Amino acid sequence: MTDTRPEPDAEAVADTRPTDSNGEMRESEISFDEARYPARPQRLRPRGRLRGLFPRRNKERAGRPKGDNPDYVSWLREQSMLVDAYEFAKQFSGQGSMWQNPYANPDARAAIEKASVWFTAYPISMITKPGTSYLGTLGDDDLWSAFEAIGIDGVHTGPLKKAGGILGWESTPSVDGHFDRISTQIDDAFGTEDEFRTMTEVAAAHLGMIIDDIVPGHTGKGADFRLAEMKVGDFPGIYHMVEIDEKDWHLLPKVPKGRDSVNLDTEAESMLAKQGYIIGRLQRVIFYEPGVKDTNWSVTPPVLGPDGVERRWVYLHYFKEGQPSINWLDPSFAGMRLVIGDALHSLGDLGSGALRLDANGFLGVEKSQEDSPAWSEGHPLSEAANQLIASMVRKVGGFTFQELNLTIDDIKATSERGADLSYDFVNRPAYHHAMATGDTAFVRLTLNLAKDMGVEAASLVHALQNHDEMTYELVHFATLHRDEVFTYHRAPIKGGDLAVRIRQDLLDHLTGEAGPYNATFTQNGIASTTATIIAASLGFTSITDLTDEQAEQIKQAHLLLAAFNALQPGVFALSGWDLVGSLTLDRRQVARLLGDGDTRWIHRSAYDLMDYRPDATESLMQMPKGVSLYGALPTQLEDPRSFARQLGEILAVRKRYGIATGVQLDVPPVSNKAMLVMVHQLSDAEQITVLNFSGEEVSGGVRSEQLVPGSVLVDMFTDEEIGVVDDLYSFGVRLGPHEFKSLLVLCPGEHLVSHPRSTDQASVRD
Repeated sequence: MTDTRPEPDAEAVADTRPTDSNGEMRESEISFDEARYPARPQRLRPRGRLRGLFPRRNKERAGRPKGDNPDYVSWLREQSMLVDAYEFAKQFSGQGSMWQNPYANPDARAAIEKASVWFTAYPISMITKPGTSYLGTLGDDDLWSAFEAIGIDGVHTGPLKKAGGILGWESTPSVDGHFDRISTQIDDAFGTEDEFRTMTEVAAAHLGMIIDDIVPGHTGKGADFRLAEMKVGDFPGIYHMVEIDEKDWHLLPKVPKGRDSVNLDTEAESMLAKQGYIIGRLQRVIFYEPGVKDTNWSVTPPVLGPDGVERRWVYLHYFKEGQPSINWLDPSFAGMRLVIGDALHSLGDLGSGALRLDANGFLGVEKSQEDSPAWSEGHPLSEAANQLIASMVRKVGGFTFQELNLTIDDIKATSERGADLSYDFVNRPAYHHAMATGDTAFVRLTLNLAKDMGVEAASLVHALQNHDEMTYELVHFATLHRDEVFTYHRAPIKGGDLAVRIRQDLLDHLTGEAGPYNATFTQNGIASTTATIIAASLGFTSITDLTDEQAEQIKQAHLLLAAFNALQPGVFALSGWDLVGSLTLDRRQVARLLGDGDTRWIHRSAYDLMDYRPDATESLMQMPKGVSLYGALPTQLEDPRSFARQLGEILAVRKRYGIATGVQLDVPPVSNKAMLVMVHQLSDAEQITVLNFSGEEVSGGVRSEQLVPGSVLVDMFTDEEIGVVDDLYSFGVRLGPHEFKSLLVLCPGEHLVSHPRSTDQASVRD
């Protein structure tokens, strides 16, 4: 068809295309896939006003806590996260501030520039300042001065909001270290919202930031779950829960008196799947424990609703029975609304600058072929949901990181549109394997796999100990790539067989007679601290009476592991247990917590970072205080040879040369199995990290075609020239037991650029 519209008058229409210096029109060069704002705007400041929009009325608790009692139903609504989310959302909708930040694409390096060294706290284990709450302690100016001296510029608080459940009128305790959230309110046991906001301001004064948590995968059994059981409004849409017709109740097990649910056995799971109620068994049963958790499904007793009808429900829980899974594709979108509201509260009201996404890899489930497990890992819905969450967080000026223990493929997929950073589950078991065996073959394999599959080192959070076990699931090899052939020790091996072999190596070297103070954790990994992994690796079968020499050996190996994680691109994270050198607890000290098979409590001992209460034997949450090899930070910071001061040297080099935002170029073969070499591209030079994972002195050659012959090698800790790259792209190196080096590679004709050192750093070296 001929276009008969008249041509516009050229002078009547303003041409808004950009012009060059001569006034000539030129085409726009904007690429929306690559464009970035000139500067990422600052996060929203703490508002401190959202909670006042709906004050808690705290009605008198009158009548039975049942669905036919309007006062009880109303009381539950007042505690509800979904109701809170509705109120939070209204305060952000229609605001210009919601459009001032880029949000489409993850930006790992932008996140790293905000905070690249994180302290990962664990609320119930931290010994607090006298008369001060956990949040008040984390906002202590002296503590942040110590963090700043070491080089820590971010604190991940751990889960702080009310968790556990509600049974009748009463609250029930958390079943998973406060990861079973039931409220948007801070738990009184940890402090107040005002203390949280103060903490964010103290952190900012020390050039740091606070990282909070959201849990998009599940909640606890709080008000939202109880209202869902009663079939009130949109609440059932929050969860993967299915109402079972009364005529089929005979398929359900009875719930013992005093219990609010019971786990389905595999037979009941299969029968309900055949009846079309549930999708049946999933790809794996996390926290599997025979007779305790046989499946991922549990059933409720009859629950009375406001309409006078009793119902029984079967609900999904990937983790523990008290953690019902959120449904991200219900027509009500109630689960999505709940999670986004919780995120907006943390960022816009409390003032955190980033959020960890916990259990975010399990947000989609789908029925599969008959007699096959349902599709529950690596599902596209998880990717879509993560994109929504991460985009919303970026929209309000924050960033996210995910704790996603799935395949490298899944980490790659979610990183393309989801979280800005991912926890390094790729290399965490691998570097522990290198420490345990003195052989770096497996960690070289995982580092190269990640690089070759497009998962940049800079996109990962490389961590020492956290609240979880040292994982040995090796999901990448044990699941999707179980039949793929890899090369390990110059021989072919299937991924599934490799996972079994590495897992057995870890068990043999770190548990049993080799490390009786460590413990296996179901089928997931090994409960241990970094120090006790090292102790077992060094052949110390007892940790009750370590000598000064043994403690020094543990410290040196601990610094090696810190250097592995910190002297490569990405975020470096460590815990309080790392900073003080904690050992595991004797099982008898936490016997009351081990009844359900969760052995992780042996590595969650209380620690006192600042010697706040020298005589304390436990934290305020009654976690026993553990043995500390290194001591509190004030004492350590006075000793140039302490763990904290030497860690500070590593972090100063990392910051001085911009290693955190570099690019990993090569992880070459080595001439000695205990050696590991990583080659990185920095902004204006190359850098090499060389490590010795054995307790013996080693020497060998380093060869990489990324190196330019004739380049000068400079020790980044001392600024001394230590060698030259030869014509074969190689050089020789000698390392003492668990020693490491960070080398700057200056091409021929280049000169070392002077980088100012801090006063503290210069005094340590000089």
